[in-house]
Amino acid sequence: MPVKIRLRRTGAKHQPSYRIVVADSRSPRDGRFIEIIGHYNPRHAEGGEAELYINPDRALHWLSSGAQPSETARSLLRRAKLLHIYHDQQHGIDVEERVAQLRRPSADEV
Repeated sequence: MPVKIRLRRTGAKHQPSYRIVVADSRSPRDGRFIEIIGHYNPRHAEGGEAELYINPDRALHWLSSGAQPSETARSLLRRAKLLHIYHDQQHGIDVEERVAQLRRPSADEV
Protein backbone atom coordinates (compact mmCIF):
# COMPACT_ATOMS: atom_id res chain seq x y z
CA MET A 1 0.00 0.00 0.00
CA PRO A 2 1.68 3.26 -1.12
CA VAL A 3 1.26 5.78 1.69
CA LYS A 4 1.33 9.57 1.25
CA ILE A 5 1.45 12.49 3.65
CA ARG A 6 -0.86 15.12 2.21
CA LEU A 7 -3.42 17.82 2.98
CA ARG A 8 -7.12 17.28 3.54
CA ARG A 9 -9.25 20.38 3.06
CA THR A 10 -11.68 21.42 5.77
CA GLY A 11 -13.40 24.72 6.52
CA ALA A 12 -16.05 26.78 4.79
CA LYS A 13 -16.14 28.28 1.32
CA HIS A 14 -13.35 30.82 0.83
CA GLN A 15 -11.99 30.01 4.30
CA PRO A 16 -9.93 26.87 3.87
CA SER A 17 -8.06 25.11 6.61
CA TYR A 18 -6.28 21.83 6.18
CA ARG A 19 -5.51 18.71 8.15
CA ILE A 20 -2.20 17.05 7.45
CA VAL A 21 -3.02 13.37 7.07
CA VAL A 22 -1.39 10.08 6.24
CA ALA A 23 -3.46 8.33 3.58
CA ASP A 24 -3.33 5.63 0.97
CA SER A 25 -2.30 7.31 -2.28
CA ARG A 26 -5.31 5.81 -4.05
CA SER A 27 -7.83 7.54 -1.73
CA PRO A 28 -9.47 10.80 -2.83
CA ARG A 29 -8.23 14.11 -1.40
CA ASP A 30 -10.92 14.42 1.26
CA GLY A 31 -11.57 10.70 1.51
CA ARG A 32 -10.39 8.00 3.85
CA PHE A 33 -7.16 8.48 5.75
CA ILE A 34 -5.02 6.51 8.16
CA GLU A 35 -4.07 9.18 10.70
CA ILE A 36 -4.20 12.95 11.25
CA ILE A 37 -0.71 14.19 12.12
CA GLY A 38 -1.27 17.95 12.12
CA HIS A 39 -3.19 20.96 10.88
CA TYR A 40 -2.52 24.05 8.79
CA ASN A 41 -4.62 27.21 8.72
CA PRO A 42 -3.29 29.66 6.11
CA ARG A 43 -5.87 32.31 7.10
CA HIS A 44 -5.22 32.21 10.86
CA ALA A 45 -5.21 35.98 11.32
CA GLU A 46 -5.50 38.89 8.95
CA GLY A 47 -1.96 39.90 8.05
CA GLY A 48 -0.56 37.49 10.61
CA GLU A 49 1.39 34.27 10.47
CA ALA A 50 -0.37 31.13 9.26
CA GLU A 51 -1.05 28.54 11.95
CA LEU A 52 0.86 25.28 11.47
CA TYR A 53 1.24 22.33 13.81
CA ILE A 54 2.59 18.89 12.94
CA ASN A 55 3.04 16.21 15.58
CA PRO A 56 6.80 15.59 15.29
CA ASP A 57 6.74 12.04 16.69
CA ARG A 58 4.07 10.80 14.29
CA ALA A 59 5.49 12.65 11.28
CA LEU A 60 8.96 11.17 11.84
CA HIS A 61 7.41 7.73 12.37
CA TRP A 62 5.58 7.86 9.04
CA LEU A 63 8.54 9.32 7.16
CA SER A 64 10.77 6.54 8.48
CA SER A 65 8.08 4.01 7.49
CA GLY A 66 8.36 5.17 3.89
CA ALA A 67 5.45 7.60 3.53
CA GLN A 68 6.06 10.07 0.72
CA PRO A 69 4.91 13.67 1.30
CA SER A 70 3.14 15.59 -1.44
CA GLU A 71 4.83 18.78 -2.66
CA THR A 72 2.73 21.00 -0.40
CA ALA A 73 3.12 18.68 2.59
CA ARG A 74 6.86 18.58 1.95
CA SER A 75 7.05 22.38 2.07
CA LEU A 76 5.06 22.42 5.34
CA LEU A 77 7.31 19.72 6.82
CA ARG A 78 10.30 21.80 5.80
CA ARG A 79 8.77 24.93 7.38
CA ALA A 80 8.21 22.96 10.62
CA LYS A 81 11.87 21.84 10.43
CA LEU A 82 10.86 18.17 10.40
CA LEU A 83 12.56 17.27 7.13
CA HIS A 84 15.90 18.49 8.51
CA ILE A 85 15.37 16.47 11.68
CA TYR A 86 14.41 13.39 9.63
CA HIS A 87 17.53 13.78 7.49
CA ASP A 88 19.74 14.01 10.59
CA GLN A 89 17.97 11.03 12.15
CA GLN A 90 18.68 8.95 9.04
CA HIS A 91 22.39 9.78 9.40
CA GLY A 92 22.55 8.66 13.03
CA ILE A 93 22.53 12.08 14.68
CA ASP A 94 20.62 12.26 17.99
CA VAL A 95 17.56 14.46 17.42
CA GLU A 96 15.50 13.83 20.58
CA GLU A 97 16.21 17.28 22.03
CA ARG A 98 15.11 19.06 18.83
CA VAL A 99 11.96 16.92 18.61
CA ALA A 100 11.10 17.75 22.24
CA GLN A 101 11.24 21.48 21.39
CA LEU A 102 8.64 21.00 18.63
CA ARG A 103 6.13 19.16 20.81
CA ARG A 104 3.15 21.06 22.16
CA PRO A 105 3.18 21.48 25.93
CA SER A 106 0.57 19.27 27.57
CA ALA A 107 -2.03 20.62 29.99
CA ASP A 108 0.12 19.37 32.91
CA GLU A 109 3.14 21.40 31.79
CA VAL A 110 1.25 24.70 31.38
